[in-house]
Amino acid sequence: MKKFSLGTLGNSIVGIIGGGLGGQLLGMIGLGGVEAAAVSTSRELTSLLSSLVGGGVVMAIVGIIKNAMSK
Repeated sequence: MKKFSLGTLGNSIVGIIGGGLGGQLLGMIGLGGVEAAAVSTSRELTSLLSSLVGGGVVMAIVGIIKNAMSK
């Protein structure tokens, strides 16, 4: 993802936004809301993965737009 880098602050902001969006989207399709206490590790893992995927996707989209505008 180096070619889509926005610097430390930019990457952090986009990652936070993307993580939130990823969590919301998985919750909307029913993969983010595990209620049983026995599977709290599963809920935490799902939250972590959705944050990583969401942050990566949003960072790639913003990076592509940034690169296209600079040409």
